[in-house]
Amino acid sequence: MDLGLEGKNAIVTGGSLGIGAAIALVLAEEGCNIAINYRRHDTEAKAVAAKAEAMGRKGLAIKADVASYDDAQKMVQTVIEEFGRLDIMVCNAGINWDGVIWKMSEEQWDTVINVNLKGYFNYNKAAAAVFKDQKSGKIVNISSINGLRGKFAQSNYAASKGGEIAMSKSLAKELGKFNVNVNVVAPGMVMTDMVTRQYEGRPEDWERAKRIFNILADRVETVTPWLAQKVLENDRSGVRFQWLSRPKLIGRFLTAPFHKRDLG
Repeated sequence: MDLGLEGKNAIVTGGSLGIGAAIALVLAEEGCNIAINYRRHDTEAKAVAAKAEAMGRKGLAIKADVASYDDAQKMVQTVIEEFGRLDIMVCNAGINWDGVIWKMSEEQWDTVINVNLKGYFNYNKAAAAVFKDQKSGKIVNISSINGLRGKFAQSNYAASKGGEIAMSKSLAKELGKFNVNVNVVAPGMVMTDMVTRQYEGRPEDWERAKRIFNILADRVETVTPWLAQKVLENDRSGVRFQWLSRPKLIGRFLTAPFHKRDLG
């Protein structure tokens, strides 16, 4: 199927690892030039950009802290200078720093909110200004199911992800008249580096988590094979995301809703 993404230009924040890397490479497969940011993982980011270039696309790896307003503005301008324009913004970069509320430090709260929520504001705002003027654009914000239901010891993370959902709904109302779509995807658990790090030093819990993950994958595969095969597998977790970015069919008109991908 032609998704109409050939020659489009996309930014994917947090595109060096995990879900972000998968999304960036799927967009490249569909014909997009891709730019990803990194803060520490420069080797991984450059590898993703190189894979895009091997497909015949342009690939950029730019050092930029998503929590920095200035870095976001500079990255968007750099991409426009290099690619000629910007068509798609995917906000995916995020962190967690868990703890029950009575033990959570102010630093824990502020760090997660600054990266996850303020980081999305920084890049949504930078893209919105461009998309509004050119009367076209797609914004896709990657949130989490925990932004809807909450999770034990994740009040900071859940608050940031809930904020991303609410912000996306508001932006959809603001930008719709300018032919700009804003959507948010709320995945369940995906086996990324961020997830596996939570189990460091806890081998029994890790084995239990893997067993649960496999059970859920089997359960989902019975109902929707593509979800288990394409979303759960970390290296392909972006493969069903791209329809929100396409200019044809439903991707042209869909804006405001969030899209749950819950396995529980």
